[in-house]
Amino acid sequence: MADRFADLMPGLSSPPTAIVSITPDDDNDLAQATRALNVSAPGNIRVTMLEGQIETIFVGAGIAFPLRAVRVWATGTDAGGIKGLY
Repeated sequence: MADRFADLMPGLSSPPTAIVSITPDDDNDLAQATRALNVSAPGNIRVTMLEGQIETIFVGAGIAFPLRAVRVWATGTDAGGIKGLY
């Protein structure tokens, strides 16, 4: 498949190139930090950020919420259909 942007260096303002389903987990980090999160059912998501802060945020359904998360916690998360955008 042709990609006219293949020679350009991707940045955080570039569109994501991969989407991965995320199962919240209190014990394990994600394979890599996200660029954004998306949910199909709105609610709270408890995350550990790239710099180590642990916070709970509300995410609305259907939006790409820009967030550099390294863990999505099961405890404190009630949003559904969580996807990580990379």
